[in-house]
Amino acid sequence: MVARAGIAHIEEYESAVHAWQYFDATQVIAQACLLDTQAHSGLLYGLPIAVKDLMDTADMPTSYGSTIYENHQPSVDAACVAATRSAGALIMGKTVTTEFATFRPGPTRNPRAVTDHTPGGSSSGSAAAVACGMVPAAFATQTAGSIVRPAAYCGVVGYKPTYGTLSLAGIKSLSPSLDTVGVLTRTVGDAAFFIGALSRLPLSDVLNSDAAPSKLRIGICRTPHWDRADAGTRAVLELAARLLESAGAVISDVDLPAPCGGLTDAQIRIMGYEAAAAFAPEARTHPEGFSDAFAALLQAGRAIDGTSYVAAQVLAAASRQMVAGVFDKVDILLSPSTEGEAPAGLAATGDPIFNRMWSLLGNPCVHVPLGNGPGGMPLGVTLTGPRWGDARALSAANLLERVFASTN
Repeated sequence: MVARAGIAHIEEYESAVHAWQYFDATQVIAQACLLDTQAHSGLLYGLPIAVKDLMDTADMPTSYGSTIYENHQPSVDAACVAATRSAGALIMGKTVTTEFATFRPGPTRNPRAVTDHTPGGSSSGSAAAVACGMVPAAFATQTAGSIVRPAAYCGVVGYKPTYGTLSLAGIKSLSPSLDTVGVLTRTVGDAAFFIGALSRLPLSDVLNSDAAPSKLRIGICRTPHWDRADAGTRAVLELAARLLESAGAVISDVDLPAPCGGLTDAQIRIMGYEAAAAFAPEARTHPEGFSDAFAALLQAGRAIDGTSYVAAQVLAAASRQMVAGVFDKVDILLSPSTEGEAPAGLAATGDPIFNRMWSLLGNPCVHVPLGNGPGGMPLGVTLTGPRWGDARALSAANLLERVFASTN
């Protein structure tokens, strides 16, 4: 029943949304029948999920969003995919990713406005599939802003765990220092349960905690890029602060230590340098298969010398220590997720300007949707916790989600 309902929903909306790189209804039914013959065990038993087409699957093709790998069939699953199978999940198919999780958009449309707005990237298919109800959960990855940004544009929850929470084995790497596996869902509780099941962390437990919300200290962190936030983003950040304060949280303004102003540039340098190294094999054998934008990224990465790369990593390491000190004074940082609503047009996926810094720091981030902006498209905010403080970030996000729901 679950599999057939999911298939029907995908078949109803896919022609407009184009969320799937690979979907085979017959294969889904076969998986479901096999699950029915097995003991009903595993925390994710029977849960329909989508797998981003950056992740290897032994029984489905994996193209990484590139024509170079158009007919590629891995022999084994990515570690996170294997973990979901072991937990009893039902894999519905592979969702569209941008080219090697970078710039060139795939065919996916934003379910909130399928004709004229980007769903974001690179986890575009995953965000769209969750937003229009095709699946309750979808794998995503983030190197710059590829979980939080599509979550924001499509109006769903995006959870980027602390860097290293889930294994990257079997995922086409863009930047090993930055790449992080996460999830897109429709509720904070679902995100906590999904990642908790795979990481063997009790992330759902804290959502049912009786801890007094008045103890929650929220720091409004407008980041060094506040001038890029439009009126809608500024308004939704203030709304989030008011909602949390009404629930008993103590709100204050927080400025990050001055060196953090260089983190966005450092993230760009690290990503470029590591991408040039990671894609050296394809650059030798199939350079014609790169888009102009991806070729330019690799060229820029090759122009970054080792000294500059090391300096960026040193700044990141020092900033992690400084930001850890900020969390001695507040429990959670509240910041923008995007510059504004999903941009019109389908030729680009939006700017991750408000996400790059958190990806480099490796902190857990949860995007919480808070309705629509003045243009009628979704807006929301990011709640960030200390490294390995995922439970804290999820708890605050859950509180904000509940308070917002109670007012609407």
